[in-house]
Amino acid sequence: MELKGHIAIVTGAGRGIGRATALELGRLGADVVIAELDQAGAKRTAEEVIALGRRALAVATDVTSRADLRAMVDRAKAEFGRIDILVNNAGIYRAAATHDVTEEHWDAIMNINAKSVFPTMAAQKHGSIVSLASMAGKIGSKTNLPYNASKAAVISMTKSLALAHAHEGIRVNCVCPGFVETDMWSQVAKEQGALLGMSAEEFTRHRTASVPLGRMEKPEDVAHVIAFLAGPRSGYMTGQALSVDGGLVMH
Repeated sequence: MELKGHIAIVTGAGRGIGRATALELGRLGADVVIAELDQAGAKRTAEEVIALGRRALAVATDVTSRADLRAMVDRAKAEFGRIDILVNNAGIYRAAATHDVTEEHWDAIMNINAKSVFPTMAAQKHGSIVSLASMAGKIGSKTNLPYNASKAAVISMTKSLALAHAHEGIRVNCVCPGFVETDMWSQVAKEQGALLGMSAEEFTRHRTASVPLGRMEKPEDVAHVIAFLAGPRSGYMTGQALSVDGGLVMH
């Protein structure tokens, strides 16, 4: 129970990687704030964390709203007294050929995937922030420009925040998943497949075949690494962008 007594916020924890992360942190002893716009999903995750014997709080949160974020943090501190771990997980995906990217498309992706990454612990002089980037932030794509740019921004912001807050005892890292079996992947496969002239199923088979470890990624694969970065075993790591992608990006 290496995280016993720790308080964690996980944004977008109603499903997918966020849900898996909230449960992993709970298994390791943390109490969890589920900051999620989908209240049905948030309630389900909170109930699962409570079933692990931990405390959980579901807070309706639009991560693009600074007022919502401030209110969520204030409520978390009022309920639990402090914040030790922040997992910036909320994100969206939309594919488009480069010449079809609109200003609205660009802004929507950047506002949720990049702008919502924020520090909340400076006043207490300790903590760990882990953000969800992606292998997409380390490579190029002809059908994914806004998404790839948003995840590259998360990687860059991770490094800058790590430098800015190291003297305050706050570590900042991010993880870069690959092809993860989530609801978002269903959207990725459908939209990317259409742009590349493939069915969603054919696109998924093609991508799976490219993974050196030979399988699609599970949300729990990512959650295990997030929990490591959140906890004391990574206490001498900050400013890092860890690839968790089955060997797709090796640098």
